[in-house]
Amino acid sequence: MASNLDISKNCRSCRKVGEKLFLKGAKCRTAKCPIEQGLPTPGQHGKKAGSKKLSEYGKQLQEKQKAKLMYGVLESQFRRFFEKASKFKGSTGENLVSLLERRLDNVLFRLKMAFSRDQARQLIVHGHINVNGKRVRTPSYLVKPGDAITLSQRALNKTVFIETIVDKRINIGIKVPDWLELDKKERKGVVLRLPVRSDVTIPVEERLIVELYSK
Repeated sequence: MASNLDISKNCRSCRKVGEKLFLKGAKCRTAKCPIEQGLPTPGQHGKKAGSKKLSEYGKQLQEKQKAKLMYGVLESQFRRFFEKASKFKGSTGENLVSLLERRLDNVLFRLKMAFSRDQARQLIVHGHINVNGKRVRTPSYLVKPGDAITLSQRALNKTVFIETIVDKRINIGIKVPDWLELDKKERKGVVLRLPVRSDVTIPVEERLIVELYSK
């Protein structure tokens, strides 16, 4: 469970970019969200969301920051994803989004088996997640079509955790992306295909990130 400090930090990140990045799961969909409340950006001279005018370079930096915050990756990791995306055929920006979506921590979040990507990372690092029956402890692990994501037996034995976290999240009315399939009864997810840009609804203009790294 995230501490109050973690919650404050994540909400501050959303306020900084002036957009809802859904870093805290359920809270982001309530009236408690600072963006919903119209709170200013952090700092003594904080401005209302959307009131700050940015240069083109500033916009490019902001889009990269939004993507990094959303997926929880460091600069070095993000650059590696970008370099990998640039080697594939097609749009580099769309390839980048697809790669970020395929991260195991994001897939766990998309499958509604965790309330946030932060929580998903904790589950993975603590050895509670299996891919194709084998334990995976790396949040950045890239899933592929046909992969089956399940909870470890140790996690399934934690009744309170299953009832208050996994089952509660699985049964809320949020749609699982078309590239994934969720079996609620078995608490199991399957990767049907690779994600494409139309599968992903995120407040990021990836073309600006490509422009930034192309300079």
